[in-house]
Amino acid sequence: MHTIFELQQLLETAINKVEYPAHPAKLYEPLRYIMRLGGKRIRPILVLLSSELFDKDAADAIEAALAIETFHNFTLIHDDIMDNAPLRRGQDTVHIKWGVNNAILSGDVMMVEANKHLTNLDSSVLKAALNCFNTTAQGVCEGQQLDMEFEQRSDVSIPEYINMIRLKTAVLVGGAMKLGAIVAGASDQNAELLYNFGENFGLAFQLQDDILDVYGDPAKFGKQVGGDIISNKQTFLLLKLKELANTEDQLKIQLQETNTDLQSKIGVITSLYNKYFIRELAMDEMKHSLDTAFSSLTQVSIAETKKAELIHLAKSLINREH
Repeated sequence: MHTIFELQQLLETAINKVEYPAHPAKLYEPLRYIMRLGGKRIRPILVLLSSELFDKDAADAIEAALAIETFHNFTLIHDDIMDNAPLRRGQDTVHIKWGVNNAILSGDVMMVEANKHLTNLDSSVLKAALNCFNTTAQGVCEGQQLDMEFEQRSDVSIPEYINMIRLKTAVLVGGAMKLGAIVAGASDQNAELLYNFGENFGLAFQLQDDILDVYGDPAKFGKQVGGDIISNKQTFLLLKLKELANTEDQLKIQLQETNTDLQSKIGVITSLYNKYFIRELAMDEMKHSLDTAFSSLTQVSIAETKKAELIHLAKSLINREH
């Protein structure tokens, strides 16, 4: 079994070795750019880790990991266009650097490149791997659509929000783990249990992100603390507040939606979160997802010692400050 650090090195080497066509330059330059911008590489690492759980050498699962990372970065290019985001990992987003039309097309070809990586897998696992990948990709698109629709609605329920983040964020984590298991020839039951672990862990990860957006340390978070409050984003925290607030506080929440004094807006909403113990309730929800995740991992029928690296990674991600 490799350590996380060794898997990261293996992955970075593989990413740097991928050769995209030279022409048309403006189609392929954005691919090289975004794939080498770095990031945590959590999803492809999970592919490799999952394959090693079942005694497959990580090197044999590298094409599946590259497929997942290429797909993930494709979604980032298109998400950044939809969100009109100027920065990604502290650098210009692809549409800012090359223009919107170029970014759309480069994103499209990334989806093709992701599939090309998958076709390099052994034919004995290819069909199952493609089914897993396509189901995952479709779920992510559904989640992004729901996220956009929720921006126009004031009646989003917490179960709807949980389902949206499950699709937008968590299914890719689950899909990455299931793909690693499939490549390694794991049983259907073990592959599904790993998927359940990944999906529920992905939910916990996103809920942690919602909490960090309000309560994170600005020096460590890497993004503007309170960004979700400023953009009136309907996170678990805001939806829970709306559910619990009294009539007077409901009015305060409504007034903040159009408040242009951003520091005041962050202050008012955060104080309401504190009044109703929203952070604690969000932590409870996150812990519930984590418990469900680890319950699935316990049932995966391999030696517990083999799960140590995965458990260590999961705990470090949940205890993160950014």
